[in-house]
Amino acid sequence: MRTELRGGLTTFFTMAYIVVLNPIILAAAADAAGRHLDFAQVTTSTALVAAVMTLAMGIFGRYPIAIAAGLGLNGVVAFQLAGQMSWPAAMGIVVLEGLAITVLVVVGFREHVFDAIPLGLKQAISVGIGLFIAFIGFVDAGFVRRIPDAASTPVPVTLGIGGRLLGWPTVVFCVGLLLTAVLMAKKVRGAILISIVSTTVFAIVLNAIVDVPAQFGANGAFNPRGWGLNVPKLPHKLVASPDFGLIGHFSLGGGVAAVGVISVVLLVFTLMLADFFDTMGTVVGIGREAGLLDEQGRLPGIKQVLLVDSIAAVAGGAASSSSNTCYIESASGVAEGARTGLANLVTGGLFLGALFLTPLVQVVPYEAASPALVVVGFLLMAQIRDIPWDDLDIAIPAFLTIILMPFTFSITNGIGAGFVSYVVIKAAKGKAREVSWLLWLVAALFVVYFAIDPVERLLGVT
Repeated sequence: MRTELRGGLTTFFTMAYIVVLNPIILAAAADAAGRHLDFAQVTTSTALVAAVMTLAMGIFGRYPIAIAAGLGLNGVVAFQLAGQMSWPAAMGIVVLEGLAITVLVVVGFREHVFDAIPLGLKQAISVGIGLFIAFIGFVDAGFVRRIPDAASTPVPVTLGIGGRLLGWPTVVFCVGLLLTAVLMAKKVRGAILISIVSTTVFAIVLNAIVDVPAQFGANGAFNPRGWGLNVPKLPHKLVASPDFGLIGHFSLGGGVAAVGVISVVLLVFTLMLADFFDTMGTVVGIGREAGLLDEQGRLPGIKQVLLVDSIAAVAGGAASSSSNTCYIESASGVAEGARTGLANLVTGGLFLGALFLTPLVQVVPYEAASPALVVVGFLLMAQIRDIPWDDLDIAIPAFLTIILMPFTFSITNGIGAGFVSYVVIKAAKGKAREVSWLLWLVAALFVVYFAIDPVERLLGVT
């Protein structure tokens, strides 16, 4: 019980940032009519859907896999969908995408695809996610940053600011990372949770002394040495009233009226493919880290997990919080020992509390939570030893899967490259019959996914 409680707490603190970040992303974008979503309402929707669907995963899926608004997916909704139509229409497309995936789960297609993936590729997905989540941690903390003027150098990212570690928030991250590493090496129970809480307290005390502002000020000014998202300071109040104004504010037919049937189909397809395989990669990575997969890399009872995840996409669109999906940050709770849905009851309960305690959630800065992602990345990457590197039929696709996840900042892109290269290599060697017809179908879909721009031009969409 204590282990599950600790795991649920750790998962929540690792992913609580989404309660703040998702509203920032969605409310920052305007729809085709120039309208913005209300920040407070998106905050409420984000916490509510995360709470309900995380609890549902714990009760019906029975695994410690938390759910919240999908990063990347919310960017697509905000900056691709909304710009072409109204917000209700954009969220209607998210609902359609969720309904489509739900049908695929009910008929068993999604589960069969999962079972058809070779074990070596499943292992590669876990390793790739490890690198990806560690990269997210470094970038979120500002330890690794994009080059502001990419045209002036062939190097896309750099250490800190201009190749130097500058700013007090970076100090907080480094202290947190070293503390987490030491506690993990000493096998201290609750190492990740202890590190997040301790580093947050350190950040609050430090900020009270040096008073560092956020990176993005209220007037739009950018301070590269500031805090990445939340400024760690004691809140003026602990409780805030939720605003449920966006619940049910979606239109299933609005997208068709705005951009036409073909465009809607392509938009749903793009969202669905990303959601489909992001979830698959997350489930494989967390399941393997928890030791819950069988000899073939399959997760017992996966249909219930996939069904809850699919319904979460529908719920996210219906509540205007964007598509919700399984969170790879759940691996931090698994690293603390969580193995059952009980941990999800803790995480979901805390998200319910976040409906009213948003000011308290905003205390934890990126720089205090990010060390957990880096350490979890290490745990997932350790599985690289199980991949059969002497078998090039699987080793090359595994390499592409692993390397493209962090390099393209997308789980879906890595999985797609692995699938396509795997079937092509098998076909070139005269071993096409060794590949399941489902993998051939999925690989063909990924070819369309990667070539979506020429496909749209061919169909006269753009």
